[in-house]
Amino acid sequence: MKLPQGATLVVASHNAGKVREIFALLSPFGIVVKGAAEQGLAEPEETGETFADNAALKARAAALASKCYALADDSGLAVEALGGAPGIYSARWGGEKRDFALAMKKVQTLLVQLNKRDYGAKFVCALALSDPAGNVEIFEGEVHGHLEFPPRGTHGFGYDPIFVAKGMTQTFGEIDPAAKHAISHRAKAFEKFARAVLGAA
Repeated sequence: MKLPQGATLVVASHNAGKVREIFALLSPFGIVVKGAAEQGLAEPEETGETFADNAALKARAAALASKCYALADDSGLAVEALGGAPGIYSARWGGEKRDFALAMKKVQTLLVQLNKRDYGAKFVCALALSDPAGNVEIFEGEVHGHLEFPPRGTHGFGYDPIFVAKGMTQTFGEIDPAAKHAISHRAKAFEKFARAVLGAA
């Protein structure tokens, strides 16, 4: 699937942090980008069993409602010692208000209760692009690392303050956002998207 020249692309997310990151990734390509909130689009219920399922569901709903191309992201944290949890429920672990301080505390509490010393984890991202007719293409990326407590840093969002990427010593909450954009799970998925859809080198 190729994005036509001058096409409007709706970012099908109401998560301000995700929207900022996707806008930053798209900025070099001269595409007209709009957020789902400014378009007045409702968020569909995430009923999929995988990140890819949920991304596709959100992209298709936004594309059909807006009659534009739509890009949706579903992403989250997968902790090895917790069997891949919180996974697709990453945002929901923070309760109705998506309180990630609460969600990070929950992860730490479970690891301590299970007496786990291996804090290996990864961030997973599935990007879904839907054309106005609802045809969807998926692009996925992962970044591996480990968790550290207590949370550190005020950059990023979600679980960033407890995640340290492989080969690094600072959390995603501590590093400069531009540095995160260069190595993140979202950046890796976006790289595949940009090559396939935007004709990037």
